[in-house]
Amino acid sequence: MHASRGCSLLAAIGAAALWGSFSRGAVSAADDKPHTTWSSYLGSADSNQYSALKQINKSNVSKLDVVWTYPAGTGTLRFDPVVVDGVMYVLGANRSIVAIDAATGKEVWTHRNEGAVGDRGMSYWESKDRSERRLLFMNGGFLTSIDAKTGSTVASFGDNGKVDVRVGLQRDVTNIRPLQTGNPGRIFENLIIMSLPAGGAAYTSNPGDTHAYDVRTGELKWTFHSVPDKGEFGADTWPEGFLGAGGGVHNWSELSVDDKRGIVYIPFGTARFDFYGGNRKGNNLFGNSLVALDARTGKRLWHYQLVHHDLWDYDLPQAPKLLTLRKDGRNVDVVAQATKHGFVFVFDRVTGTPFFPIEERPVPQTDVPGEWTSPTQPFPTAPPPFARQTFTEKDINPFLSEADQAKVREMFKDARNEGLFTPPSLQGTISIPGHNGGANWGSAAVDPTKGTMYVVSKNLPTLDKLVAPGAPGQRGRGGRGDAAAAGGDARGGRGAGAVPSGPEGQGARGAGAAPGGPQGRGARDGAPPAPVAPPPNAGPDFVAYTSPYDFLLQSTGLSAIGPPWSNITAYDLNKGTILWQIPDGEFPGLAPGSHAPRGGPVVTAGGLIFIGTSTDRKIRAYDQDNGKVLWQRDLPAAAEGVPAVYEVGGREFVAVAVGGAGVFPPKVGDPPAPGPSQYMVFALPSK
Repeated sequence: MHASRGCSLLAAIGAAALWGSFSRGAVSAADDKPHTTWSSYLGSADSNQYSALKQINKSNVSKLDVVWTYPAGTGTLRFDPVVVDGVMYVLGANRSIVAIDAATGKEVWTHRNEGAVGDRGMSYWESKDRSERRLLFMNGGFLTSIDAKTGSTVASFGDNGKVDVRVGLQRDVTNIRPLQTGNPGRIFENLIIMSLPAGGAAYTSNPGDTHAYDVRTGELKWTFHSVPDKGEFGADTWPEGFLGAGGGVHNWSELSVDDKRGIVYIPFGTARFDFYGGNRKGNNLFGNSLVALDARTGKRLWHYQLVHHDLWDYDLPQAPKLLTLRKDGRNVDVVAQATKHGFVFVFDRVTGTPFFPIEERPVPQTDVPGEWTSPTQPFPTAPPPFARQTFTEKDINPFLSEADQAKVREMFKDARNEGLFTPPSLQGTISIPGHNGGANWGSAAVDPTKGTMYVVSKNLPTLDKLVAPGAPGQRGRGGRGDAAAAGGDARGGRGAGAVPSGPEGQGARGAGAAPGGPQGRGARDGAPPAPVAPPPNAGPDFVAYTSPYDFLLQSTGLSAIGPPWSNITAYDLNKGTILWQIPDGEFPGLAPGSHAPRGGPVVTAGGLIFIGTSTDRKIRAYDQDNGKVLWQRDLPAAAEGVPAVYEVGGREFVAVAVGGAGVFPPKVGDPPAPGPSQYMVFALPSK
């Protein structure tokens, strides 16, 4: 056994017996009524972050209080629990997977792991007769399976419980490091669908193919190529030399499944390199595309590209939401996708037809030698954008010193600043929302009974300045540099305990990283530039430009743009209109709106929205109808994940992962050191 490094046979028997007692008193995954359990990442396969429970509602939420906590070590904690039959499964201390009594917080079993563990969530599967129940998660680059009843390794899965997700790539995997990701994948019938991360942030990396594995055996059942092979649909949108050699286009974030139709919806990311595409002229399918696949076969059903030839790292950052809207007096099943650049795109779930018209509009063009830009980009005509998409002198942060404000005004004189989709340039381009702005993983929820959507977003501009090979500030791995304080791990990191590097860990140094030089914060200014070899697919006019991060954080760590630095936007998607918009939390003692929030929302049938914040370390319950705060509670540390809502024995609970310092500008205020990482669970008083 591999439970608790040898959870004893007696303990395993006890766990199984305890499971049986839970089964008699709680809703099971097999008996899952729509949105009444939390047996999947984000609550359900549709990723709606919605609970149909309504015991906790507007009239009584003010009485909500902590009923139990469970310690989870130290450091950032953002794991979304899974709850089945009254047992909660979480990521605990020292990279352990832990089973807990979801009503009391009592530990049931512990399964310890070596190496990084996917830090945002995992998947639960059970057979039709419920005799087999498994948890599947990423561990050190391997898809791993354990018994949900005992915590022991499922030796019959793959090679003694593990599958190397690199196997199946159309490439020599010996040259690719283990592919660890925070994306927990999705269960469909007896398959687990996993999207691979790209193995690096430089020009040369693996493509982010999507794989489906047999849940019982670990056998690879199908593959979808995110960068098409020669002869496949979309291959003509790339230079021929990129096919088979280029990389990126990975679904690092999340994906969703329509269980009834057997369709999986995958939001793909950016091709490599993120800010210069001289090696990949063309629109680059399936980069930045929402792709609908047959979940049983991996066959493409439809796709829509939301950014052509991405040069801004505007990958699609979150799972699309599946709901039903009203149009012309009829119901339409749709899929709604929020983006980094501040739009929500809505499509017919079956055909891919836009629910609201999408226009191809002319956009600014590149002036960089060797680059190519798409003449147009897609703009939805509705709903209106949820994020700020312009940054001018009138928007400069008034809380900056006069000297810092003067530096920002000076930047405006030289930088390109022509609005959304202004391409990166040699003199520097202002990008708003920046690549860590807009929406991100877990940051939107819907109420499928109303057709409403709630998006938590960041307003965080960047300066995208291309650096020529050998220039000061350049680094290897594409030269993107370490993220400054505000960058902190927008993508969910490579997993708990991992050393941040590569695409999944960009910015993972987060709150502890001090800003570096003016053009590349954390880019090791003054260090000898690392050589950047041209990719094998580069043409004769290719230049290996890089673009170190510059989040425009000033001497105090505050953004160059003024508040609000974040918002909650409520939409009526039936009409494509904004219902209300408010700041997300606050920056204590300074202004409304957290500086760089990473907490996602959950919507409930009780008329509430639960959201945790990191800068001010609170969890709040908002009124769905108007955004009014109905309840809030101070937290001992940052809240950076998505709460879970579930029921045991007729009692409704709200659980939130709490841990880490959050993203707090290092020279503003004096935030207390964070308390220990833990899961905090709230409920109404017992009757």
